[in-house]
Amino acid sequence: MAHPPPLRLGFLMFPGFPMACLTSAIEPLRAANEISGRRAFDWVLVAETPAAVTSSADIGFQPHATLHAAEDLDHLYLLAPPTAEFADPRRTPARLRWLDRRGLTLGAFSGGIFPLVRAGLMAGRACSVHWCYEAAFRAEFPEVQASQAVILRDRRRNTVSGAGAVFDFMLRLIDERLGRDCMTEVACWFQHPFVRDEDASQKVPVAHAGSTADAMTPQIREAIGLFETHVEDPLRIPDVAAAVGLSRRHFERIFRRETGQSPLRFYHQLRLAKARQRVLHSNDSLREIAASVGYMTTSPMIRHYTEIFGVNPRDERRLTRAMRLARAPAPAQMIAAAQ
Repeated sequence: MAHPPPLRLGFLMFPGFPMACLTSAIEPLRAANEISGRRAFDWVLVAETPAAVTSSADIGFQPHATLHAAEDLDHLYLLAPPTAEFADPRRTPARLRWLDRRGLTLGAFSGGIFPLVRAGLMAGRACSVHWCYEAAFRAEFPEVQASQAVILRDRRRNTVSGAGAVFDFMLRLIDERLGRDCMTEVACWFQHPFVRDEDASQKVPVAHAGSTADAMTPQIREAIGLFETHVEDPLRIPDVAAAVGLSRRHFERIFRRETGQSPLRFYHQLRLAKARQRVLHSNDSLREIAASVGYMTTSPMIRHYTEIFGVNPRDERRLTRAMRLARAPAPAQMIAAAQ
């Protein structure tokens, strides 16, 4: 019996892309081909230029093709840090939009959602955004619906939050193309413990608790949800206790038991964690960041940020950018390499 041609996937790499997402995509596809005894999947490493692309782990990957030369793809996925910039900010987004008009399924893994949105390809669609980038994403793209789902498929857009979710997503593609038995065997090859539903929510750590929010009791989980949705306009702790149906004293006792800290300190640290996301993954000014997490002025936010993270936000932003620049060639160099 004749088999359909292989599903051909391209992975568009930007400097500093998360290497774990790439390996989590390719390895299950390789195993599926081996188990099924046929080439059900093909994959191509793609970049804007022919030069090797350095991953987040400082390991370089040589692309098989440039984006403008890549042909016969069925899917294309962007892998990038949130701060990724196009080497050619005119031609590359135009090429992506052209591929979309040709009917390709486009998507992004982890921080790759940022350049995908910047290319104008997520209008009217929802997307999965990794929890550690959420604050920066919502600040830059308030018009785009960001979801806590680990995987989100919306009209030829497949977005995936992180490396573990990428593996789950590839298992879904294997199931659809080769069947449940093959998918299960691939999962067992890698001792992948379970396959999450596509609408499963991301696991989010609770600071200093050694646990995740979904493992908390319902009242504490609800309180954390209220804290999450009132970062710019902080709530009073007695009001939160009342909202979850507990007295303030009982609420504070349960909260401390489950998280290891008081509700006020937890809330304070959560707001500063959101500020840190924007310090590291956006170009917003410190004044804008301070206002976004409920500070009237910049100075107290800087002081509290330094107390909690051990570094001034300006210094951390400068050091982080210096590290990224050390890994990545300048856009002009990348364009020259392609010519």
